[in-house]
Amino acid sequence: MPPTPDDLAKAGTEAAQQTALFCWAALPEVIAHYPELKLMFHIPNGGTRNKIEAGHLKAQGVKAGVPDIFLPVARPGYHGMFIEMKVKDNTPSDKQKEWLFMLRQAGYVASIARSWIEARDFLIYYLELK
Repeated sequence: MPPTPDDLAKAGTEAAQQTALFCWAALPEVIAHYPELKLMFHIPNGGTRNKIEAGHLKAQGVKAGVPDIFLPVARPGYHGMFIEMKVKDNTPSDKQKEWLFMLRQAGYVASIARSWIEARDFLIYYLELK
């Protein structure tokens, strides 16, 4: 039997929570109800890299602070939705706060989620805006 989102989230890390969210979003019954979730993707901005690779990525446009997840689906009054995953006592960096603020100013929903369930609930609320 394949793992459930709750199984995947058990490690408690941001990566585990995010994996659980994408597992939920790929469930056939979820996609049937919210087909727009097929457009949701992760922005691999974090992680440990050597200096050469980091330099190449920066030259290619990677920017510190960009949120983890993007749903490029418009809803009334918004161009799309960004989610920054944080768990436990992790707090957004100053760059992340700046990005969240700028994205909100530009007409996007930009939220911090502390679990896959909170992110799921944000997504459902957003997708049901009419």
